[in-house]
Amino acid sequence: MQRFRDSATALSSGQPCDCLPPLRAAAEQLRQKDLRISQLQAELRRPPPAPAQPPEPEALPTIYVVTPTYARLVQKAELVRLSQTLSLVPRLHWLLVEDAEGPTPLVSGLLAASGLLFTHLVVLTPKAQRLREGEPGWVHPRGVEQRNKALDWLRGRGGAVGGEKDPPPPGTQGVVYFADDDNTYSRELFEEMRWTRGVSVWPVGLVGGLRFEGPQVQDGRVVGFHTAWEPNRPFPVDMAGFAVALPLLLDKPNAQFDSTAPRGHLESSLLSHLVDPKDLEPRAANCTRVLVWHTRTEKPKMKQEEQLQRQGRGSDPAIEV
Repeated sequence: MQRFRDSATALSSGQPCDCLPPLRAAAEQLRQKDLRISQLQAELRRPPPAPAQPPEPEALPTIYVVTPTYARLVQKAELVRLSQTLSLVPRLHWLLVEDAEGPTPLVSGLLAASGLLFTHLVVLTPKAQRLREGEPGWVHPRGVEQRNKALDWLRGRGGAVGGEKDPPPPGTQGVVYFADDDNTYSRELFEEMRWTRGVSVWPVGLVGGLRFEGPQVQDGRVVGFHTAWEPNRPFPVDMAGFAVALPLLLDKPNAQFDSTAPRGHLESSLLSHLVDPKDLEPRAANCTRVLVWHTRTEKPKMKQEEQLQRQGRGSDPAIEV
């Protein structure tokens, strides 16, 4: 500022001054500011960059979801809930396997209305393996024949009664997941499993008498399992807690579930043919996020219905529930 005052004094007195350099510097500063303002205005006018586009569905490996199901009062309710979750997942093929002598209208109709790519399979559980009235669920493992039926179809052994009847062609990239119809699934779970190379694993909530069961991970590798019941099982994981790469299953044609496996060893009876525990692939943020829960629906109490039926005034059986 003093320099500008000196320059003004020199001009008024008629003396020569060196005022041009400071004026030029000030003008250059103003020019640079104007240039920067113009750049910022141009950036504000520029449209935001397009978000990264996810892969086209055709480029994604297919998720084959295997669901055993059996007739009961809550069957349709649970299948509707599951089907609507699955409908949110791209590139998914639902293998729904009925425990029945033949396809039922309820399941056939639900599949046709689901909008999903599906294969409808049917196999009846042998009488010797069926639960008797009042027996606890752990006496005989449920869904064994149905899951193995789905594995047979994937391996080209046929048997479909509806939907897509041809198995995936050789070389198909995909993953197989065993999703019971009475669990609750986050759609995030399916994207976690999609790129499975061998066998991927994650925690399962509300199972085994615990808040959650699941693998323990250190440095990106499974080193143990958080479980309370028989922790020394070969694979102490829940059926909802793993997925298997389709090529691995096809490379191991004898790998299946063993209906004679001891209680809690059904998962191990399959996985022991496929992978070593040290080679499991942890998902869901190194198994720190729960994305699937055991939430079995309470068995409805039908006392009022039974009373009305005795009076000949029961609910219309033609209305499907």
